[in-house]
Amino acid sequence: MQGVDPAWLPDEAFRPIGTRRTLIRGSGPLVDTVHGEVAEACVRFGGSVSRDGSPEPYDLVLELTGAGSGGGDGDEAFTFERGDGRTTVTASGGPGLLYGFFHVVRLGDAAFQGSWERAENRPELALRMLDHWDNVAVHPVMGQVERGYAGGSLFWADGRARGELLGRVRAYGRLLAACGINAVAVNNVNVHATEARLLTDRIGEVAEIAAALRPYGIRTHLSVTFAAPLVLGGLTTADPSDEAVRAWWAQATARVYEAIPDFGGYVVKADSEGQPGPFAYGRSHADGANMLAAALTAADSGSAAGYGGTVHWRAFVYDHRQDWRDRTTDRARAAYDHFVPLDGEFAENAVLQVKHGPMDFQVREPVSPLIGAMPGTRLAVELQATQEYTGHQRHVCWLGPMWSEVLRFRADGESAVGELARGGLVAVSNVGDDPFWTGHPLAQANLYTFGRLAWQPHADPRQILDEWIHLTFGTGPSAGLHAILDGSWRTYEKYTAPLGVGWMVQPGHHYGPSVDGYEYSPWGTYHFADRDGIGVDRSAATGTGFAGQYAKPWASVYESPDTCPDELLLFFHHMSYGHMLHNGKTVIQHIYDTHFEGVEEVEAAREVWASLVDLVDPARHARVTERFEEQLRSAREWRDQVNSYFFRKSGVPDAHGRRIH
Repeated sequence: MQGVDPAWLPDEAFRPIGTRRTLIRGSGPLVDTVHGEVAEACVRFGGSVSRDGSPEPYDLVLELTGAGSGGGDGDEAFTFERGDGRTTVTASGGPGLLYGFFHVVRLGDAAFQGSWERAENRPELALRMLDHWDNVAVHPVMGQVERGYAGGSLFWADGRARGELLGRVRAYGRLLAACGINAVAVNNVNVHATEARLLTDRIGEVAEIAAALRPYGIRTHLSVTFAAPLVLGGLTTADPSDEAVRAWWAQATARVYEAIPDFGGYVVKADSEGQPGPFAYGRSHADGANMLAAALTAADSGSAAGYGGTVHWRAFVYDHRQDWRDRTTDRARAAYDHFVPLDGEFAENAVLQVKHGPMDFQVREPVSPLIGAMPGTRLAVELQATQEYTGHQRHVCWLGPMWSEVLRFRADGESAVGELARGGLVAVSNVGDDPFWTGHPLAQANLYTFGRLAWQPHADPRQILDEWIHLTFGTGPSAGLHAILDGSWRTYEKYTAPLGVGWMVQPGHHYGPSVDGYEYSPWGTYHFADRDGIGVDRSAATGTGFAGQYAKPWASVYESPDTCPDELLLFFHHMSYGHMLHNGKTVIQHIYDTHFEGVEEVEAAREVWASLVDLVDPARHARVTERFEEQLRSAREWRDQVNSYFFRKSGVPDAHGRRIH
């Protein structure tokens, strides 16, 4: 759309297709989408496109070969090959043809050069989803988008769906399909009064959004409140064992599918941070999830498999009213303690959605021990693309390396997290109505990287970054952008979170440093720094026992400071400031050094960006320049506050004599 940054789909990316002769075979809505994309590229660049054949030779053939051409259903796999001067993509389903088309876009000219052996490309995870924490009505505390750093909602404005701007929603679906995302939840997991009504009398607005996303194979999901029968249905209970409650959910779900036949399902945050749930009725999370799962597989849906919907039940459940003096209560333990006893009790279409770490999307924390501990339950792993604890999209912080570490981690000692996520990969969206989609233009790299890793969890994130840079900026600034983005996550970690300690943020909005901001709050996020040391003892021998929740070999690795990795040491152990790390530095000197280094690395990245002024669109360059100024100011503030705090706590001077206030 005019005035909106094209992200990784600029016109130029379609030139290799738009200058050639293309044949498209097959029928169905997604095939029509592919035809529209190719036809538009040909108008721009002079090529031609035909439907269903003629004897003339073609440079590119996009062919639907199976019965999955109807609607958005069908296989997502596609084959790609090149021989005898022709590039061919075949698929048995409309989604596969769409993804195969975008595969050609990513390859560019290389797709039409040399020979390529026939190869199948199939997503490793069936569900690749974004959760939008968007509010329909502007919330007095949370605003329009909770933890959103790219303006207002793409979907909602002035208390209703953005009817006049649904063209941008369609453009958003196009962006998502181009990186392999196939599902979106369109409202906040904290379901307020207005948002609750989307399930019933306002489902038509959700249907409008679903219609805008459907041409690119995106299924729409909805966050719902567990208390809906009370809030919306006039019942006196929301007890999942109550027949009237179950009937209410079945009827409400039937009406949803009347409006949105390809509806994806529900997202539920229950018994978490004040949200209602089954605990109020003495029921378990499995009881609550299975009630909704049954409604989504209703026998009278007209299909033997039911509606085909899924309930995503979030495992973010913990006591948020803790006493900071009580060191036996450990928020990190909570998800494991709540859910492992329920393994095997969840319905097949009930997916337990687990945050990748045991706390809350910190810049460094271990992988959640819940992943790998529930073999009888479908798990979805949840990441956070919106940069709540990684700089609010004011700071450059490319999260691909962190996510890749998580997905490759062998949580049960044998299988990687990416293999254990049978319920899919989910990310909290970082997109809003900002002209640059993500506020910070370089934060688009996180959105693209998430989609590509969800398709192939073992992919090299730096190759994915290569793709994004090439598609978005061309080849000119490639080396400079790699220098800026490659190490940006570890740079951010250096000036904010030492050795696995997080939460040193301003309470509430979570931007900027406050070392003791949450230290004495009821949320359970502490560093326990005193005059002698810092860190939380989570060992089984002397601490909270959290380390013992891990499978072998990780339980023994994390149990001892001698084997615990440096980057997680203070997450698992309370250590003296003079403790010698594996890298040969003391804990306190590591804190000083990394905070100085982090600022220096931001200064260097800012200079690299400045040098790209003639290689980058002026508006995009100006926005990133402005963000770098704020990042550098903030990094210096982090350095000075954290170093001063620990100098005063420890009384140990910097070995290099640098100024610490």
